[in-house]
Amino acid sequence: MDQNIAKKIVEALKANPNTPVLEIGPGTGMLTKYLLIKYADFTAFDIDQESISYLKKIYPKHTNQFQWMDYIKHRLDVKSVSIIGNFPYSISSQLFFKIWEDRRRVSEVVCMVQKEVADRICATHGNKIYGILSVLLQAFFDVEYLFKVSSGVFNPPPKVQSAVIRLVRNPIDHLPCDEDLFKRLVKAGFGQRRKTLRNALKGLNLFGVESSDEILNKRAEQLSVADFITLTSKITAL
Repeated sequence: MDQNIAKKIVEALKANPNTPVLEIGPGTGMLTKYLLIKYADFTAFDIDQESISYLKKIYPKHTNQFQWMDYIKHRLDVKSVSIIGNFPYSISSQLFFKIWEDRRRVSEVVCMVQKEVADRICATHGNKIYGILSVLLQAFFDVEYLFKVSSGVFNPPPKVQSAVIRLVRNPIDHLPCDEDLFKRLVKAGFGQRRKTLRNALKGLNLFGVESSDEILNKRAEQLSVADFITLTSKITAL
């Protein structure tokens, strides 16, 4: 409910004023009012039809910019888009996996999420909270933890802490490996994160890495993004 926080989130988006901007989950329009002023090519998606109807009533000159749409099921038809939103906490991981799928079309993301999710996405290897989304997103985006948001600015106050993060697309167009296999390896490795990769990856029946390779004696959380890329390259080199 804090207008200053809303402005701060919108200001964190560094997109050019002419860049297409997509807001996910506008709700009652806490960010929307500022985004409509700042960006000409602005669209908001919400799966709550009441929210979309409300926004169309409040902003009658912008009705075409509010769409009853599920971003997770939507296929982006723009070359490049910046995404912003106070992401619904219950589906934030699903939203980030979709953003990864849309990685060649998403230039920037600024979002408020549960603090634990923000911490995981920004974590580096060797950290116990480093995981699947950390690796997948950091392979294509420069991630930045911006600031925490007090539960006191919400109505009603949530039982969890919140934080705002920014993801900016890096210059890498394609990884030097099979990207689908890269994703499978990351998910399998962290799926059994207490096991060494030698054991965690057994179910994939992969070949191409020498059984004596030291990387297989490590656990997934010990590998950097570059290490996962190297591992994937070794497998696909067979």
